[in-house]
This record gives sequence, structure tokens and C-alpha cells, in this order.
Amino acid sequence: MNKNIVLASTSTLFGEAYLQYLTPVINELFSGITEIIFVPFARPGGISHEEYTARAAGAFEALGIKVTGLHTYPDPAAAIRAAKGFFTGGGNTFLLVKQLHEQGLMNELKAAVEGGVPYMGASAGSNIGGINMQTTNDMPIVYPPSFDTMGLVPFNLNPHYQDPIPGIAHMGETRETRIKEFHTQHGIPVVGLREGSWIRVKGNVITLEGSQPARIFTAGKTPYELPAGSSLQSL
Repeated sequence: MNKNIVLASTSTLFGEAYLQYLTPVINELFSGITEIIFVPFARPGGISHEEYTARAAGAFEALGIKVTGLHTYPDPAAAIRAAKGFFTGGGNTFLLVKQLHEQGLMNELKAAVEGGVPYMGASAGSNIGGINMQTTNDMPIVYPPSFDTMGLVPFNLNPHYQDPIPGIAHMGETRETRIKEFHTQHGIPVVGLREGSWIRVKGNVITLEGSQPARIFTAGKTPYELPAGSSLQSL
């Protein structure tokens, strides 16, 4: 498989413009490509598909890439099969997964990406690169037909991973506790992906990139830190 994928923790770092920190990554991933499809189905904050697509299009326009929303095509499956590249934005993963499954597009997208079409996801768009969406942070505002996602990498992701804050009075569960709860029922490894980091897939090579280490969780074992630049092959 000639996979060419970026799965980013977030689209926007604090104090920066939308996708700004990912500009070099975008240029490399979509090198030579002038038009991509944007998947707007996660719809953060309840904005329309048109508004969300316009946000993505504005960022990509500066890089010489035209963006068209998947929702605008009369035959989205055919559009996916003909696409030169994809970007799936963040928002609510339950909503994104529900739309993709109900429209029969999850497997279409998986086949295109596994066939070598460049794919970038951010947040929810990265969650669907994992085996399933069950380590998302999102509220279940809708009920997808299936939690299964594309399985582009052999593990799950937890984008926006946050470490416990020493001395904080909050008594709710930490992100680490929630992931350990997942591992009482599932054996799938989980990559806690901090802001400013992304997973890069080139063919069969999977690496952690960006400015932060990742927190790696495997069932029945102590979580550990993996520095940026490390291979994720062993997962």
C-alpha cells in the first residue's frame, strides 16, 4: 500500500491562524496537487457545511490548492473515487462517523487513501484514521451505525491529549483514566496525540512528528512517552 497520510492532533494552535502550523506539512503532502476534497461532516460549533468548507478553502487557497466540499457532489462516492486529495476537519467525531457510514462513504474513503490518494485529518478527521472512534473526546450527540473507522493505522488516536494538571482541584477523570477504561474492554493501542503533533504515514512507515512527544497506551501495561521523530511501527 502506498499510503500518504497526515493525522494531526488539531487544526489550530493557540495564537495562530487556522492550519498555520501545518503549512509545511500540507505543502509536502499535497505536492503537485491543485484541488482536493474537504469532508465537512464533523461541523464544529454547529456551523453549516458551506461555512466550514469556506474556512478550509481560505487556508488552502493561499497554498495554491482549490477546496471543494464533499457535500456539494451529487454522487459523493464517485467524487471520492476521482479525488486527488482529501482533508477532513475536526468537530464532533460521532457526527462525522454517522454521516460517513450512513452515506456509504467510510469504505470508499478508506479504499481511496489506501490506494495512495493523499489524506490529511485534524482532530475528528484524525480519529477516523484509527481502527475505531471509541477513544474520541467528543460527546455522543448522535448514534453512528458503527464505531468502526478506516483503520489506516493499526491503533486508535486520542487527539488533543492533555496531561493531568498538578494541584488542580478538579475531581473528574483524567484523559489517561478514560483511556485506561477503554482498555478494560479493548486491546487496541492508543496514541495520546498532544497539540502541535501529528502522525505521518508514508507507505508502511508510520512516525510521530511535530513539537511534542506522544503518550502511548497499551492494554495491561504502563503508559510511556514517545518522542517526536519516533517510529510507531511497533504498535
